[in-house]
Amino acid sequence: MASNNKLGTVGIVRPTARSGGFEDLLRMLPEGIAVAHTCLTVQRGTVEEFKKVVQQYEEKVAEMAEAKVDVVNPSGAPPFMVLGYDGERKLIGDWEAKYKIPVFTSGSSHVDALRALSAKKFVGTSYFRGDLNKIYAKYFVDAGFDVLDMVGMDVDFERVPELSSKQVYDFVKGAFLANREAEAIYMLGPAWRASDMVEKLEHDLGVPVVHALPAQYWDIQRHLHVRIPAAGLGRLAAEMP
Repeated sequence: MASNNKLGTVGIVRPTARSGGFEDLLRMLPEGIAVAHTCLTVQRGTVEEFKKVVQQYEEKVAEMAEAKVDVVNPSGAPPFMVLGYDGERKLIGDWEAKYKIPVFTSGSSHVDALRALSAKKFVGTSYFRGDLNKIYAKYFVDAGFDVLDMVGMDVDFERVPELSSKQVYDFVKGAFLANREAEAIYMLGPAWRASDMVEKLEHDLGVPVVHALPAQYWDIQRHLHVRIPAAGLGRLAAEMP
């Protein structure tokens, strides 16, 4: 845990220990926000694995509460999205009641970010194949959104961090151009090394982009009652709605 926590401490439970997105987040966060973190061992990115890992998340949430952090962020949207929107909301409520600490997941951050940007109708992108994308789409539909499509990239889960920014940009842009009526673009997952392209996508396509890392940057501050905008990460981080 970083020692400088004058603005508060967030406890982050990561689904994997792989590098990339988490280090980017630490560079993004303002000085004064401390981060305590721990990792699980999600490896395959399957529905069955996501369902089994929830108990491990709870054990880590309990550890964070015992460490007296100010808010806990069990990160990684898929393990909670497979529970469904209502199932996730119930789980968060149960944990907050049991451990007496605010809790927010990646999924709840993304829902709240889309609402903060006044986006009702969006196109989603992910780096998962097949029916998982239908589960993600239903999660957002149940949260009240019009999901025009949830497009999964054909890539192995463990190879996602190897994708270039251009590969991700081209994939996301293609998904939007096939759904031009979208009011926003949603990019599921921090393993895409893509936070540097959010602003470019917004400029080129004319709609806001909700990407995992800027959304986490925004929601950590929101829960700590801090509002320090950041340039270069897109509208959500720049405007802090």
